[in-house]
Amino acid sequence: MSGEKSTSETMFMNLNADEAASEITEIESLCVKCEKNGITRILLTKIPFYKEIILTSFECLHCGETNNQTQFGGKFQEQGLQVKLKVETKKDLNRQVVISDYATISIPQLELEIPPNSRNGEVTNIEGILDRISRNLESEQPRRRELDPSSAEKIDEFLRKLEDCKELKTHFTFVLKDPSGNSFIENPLAPYKDKAMECIYYKRSKAEDASLGIREIDDDDCVTNALTEENLTEEVMSFNGNCFSCNAPCETNMKVTKIPHFKEVVIMATTCNACGHRSNEVKAGTGIERKGIRIKLRITDPLDMTRDILKSETCNISIPELDFEMGAGTLGGRFTTLEGLFQNIKDQLKENNPLIVEIGRASCRERV
Repeated sequence: MSGEKSTSETMFMNLNADEAASEITEIESLCVKCEKNGITRILLTKIPFYKEIILTSFECLHCGETNNQTQFGGKFQEQGLQVKLKVETKKDLNRQVVISDYATISIPQLELEIPPNSRNGEVTNIEGILDRISRNLESEQPRRRELDPSSAEKIDEFLRKLEDCKELKTHFTFVLKDPSGNSFIENPLAPYKDKAMECIYYKRSKAEDASLGIREIDDDDCVTNALTEENLTEEVMSFNGNCFSCNAPCETNMKVTKIPHFKEVVIMATTCNACGHRSNEVKAGTGIERKGIRIKLRITDPLDMTRDILKSETCNISIPELDFEMGAGTLGGRFTTLEGLFQNIKDQLKENNPLIVEIGRASCRERV
């Protein structure tokens, strides 16, 4: 296990502007434009506090054709991610965006949607995405005007609307949905909540799992023993699945238990013997109550940090003294202590705010 981790660290070196990229691999490859040989450069690297990525750059010295791609070399996240950003200022257009191959981009105001796998993964900003859309549409306009004038006229109207969005004459909403969870939009206020941006974590559908190449559970993998109320609470049940980290087959254990003076909960724990990845989750076992609940705790003593906490998937967390707020679904269900919850929040802030601690704006680094 330690050997595998060491191999991963050796392959994916930290991204550092002060050091020469000595691990760049160059290979000859065919140019699709002139069909002569060009040079493809490959770099395996890690963005600090983010994920492993594979950067490829192609250049043809014969015809000048170039092509750059960004691919993720790490794991799929446990949940899908949808990010909605209200673009109203020039700073919003300059926000950094990391887009994976599996992400869908949409702008409802323009009725625009770019499906997954229709372009390569990339690191850019909102304005850069709008520029690329505009260039791709304009490049075929002369031919459309000859073959289909009505369609060309409609696209011209769309391009005018797109230009209004780029110049911020029209405010719009930029939506990024990624079932792999590996896309990102910069939060310049991190670690504080950005009122212009909404992040929603969701459970992937079977169709999305299939699109990512994650194996679906067969009928033979399901528990076939008849379950009664008695053995449901007494036994630890197991079912087969795949590791979210390395996609190797692993086993998930599930146990129904009752918290004293509270309710029944379902505890699920997964351990991968291949890579050592561990995860646990707590779900309510008694359905949804008719009324919600709001709990305020004032922490005045170190012993308060040892209090047990059961956090559901739909729970919001706020700390007014830190001007901090975390939305529902961010950490999933948790049964831990207050200190453990703070550590989970700290780890989540680092994972969801890449490109900041090391190479982001100074004000953001200080706040983090």
